[in-house]
Amino acid sequence: MPKPSDTPPAVLENKTANIFHWVLSCLLAIAFALQIFSLFQPLKFAGLLDAVFMIIATAATMAALWRRLPLQNVLLATAGIALIGGGFSALGAKYGLPFGPFVFGSGSGPLIFKTLAWAMPLIWVVIVLNSRGVARLMLRPWRKNKSYGYRVIGLAAVLALLFDLALEPFAFRVKHLWLWEPTTLPLTWQGAPIMTFVAWGLITLLILLFITPALIVKKPRSKSVPELHALCLWLGGVALCATGCAVAGIWAAVILNVLIGIGVAIFAIRGAMW
Repeated sequence: MPKPSDTPPAVLENKTANIFHWVLSCLLAIAFALQIFSLFQPLKFAGLLDAVFMIIATAATMAALWRRLPLQNVLLATAGIALIGGGFSALGAKYGLPFGPFVFGSGSGPLIFKTLAWAMPLIWVVIVLNSRGVARLMLRPWRKNKSYGYRVIGLAAVLALLFDLALEPFAFRVKHLWLWEPTTLPLTWQGAPIMTFVAWGLITLLILLFITPALIVKKPRSKSVPELHALCLWLGGVALCATGCAVAGIWAAVILNVLIGIGVAIFAIRGAMW
């Protein structure tokens, strides 16, 4: 029987990743339940709960990715998303481009360099990585196609755009994470200019073009396991937004969020069963 010291480093890392994954998944489920409860019964520590929820969601997303990738790849991809996404958000807050004019609200917490809400890089990490995970799940039937990688990048960008459609009314009108200012463009969705959704999709596309090499599994695998964690987190985020909008009486947003969630779930489950 091999001694613990004889266990290959890769095996030890995989076991550690699995432990982190399940512990963080349980903590995320608890934090999610508290978030839902706080929408119906406001809590005194709601701001702290929001911060903890965002941190756990980011850590759980990274831990799920760590199960199939080396930790250095996960950290590299996360840093790339946070820097690019956070950089564009800071640019938007200062100059109104490319999302449209907005300012961070009272619910966003402390600002980095008096410009960027501290949670924005984490929001980008959660949305981009889980959108990519859901895209991979949807496209499992075509994973041996030569253009599979490009399809994943394109679909992930669309999923990030859809997630932002669900997020904006919740973030703006319920949580007051940011506040949209008047714009010359007449087209808006619940106060958010249409250009912001296009920007989310295009920036996600740009981010994935840079970080995808770090997210590719270099070693051959005996089988491809469906990434249900990304789907659960993605749908959970949409469900949280829909619940918050329902409590606030924003029914147009609730209907759209439900339609987005059902549509994505159908195609993702179809891919998982392939």
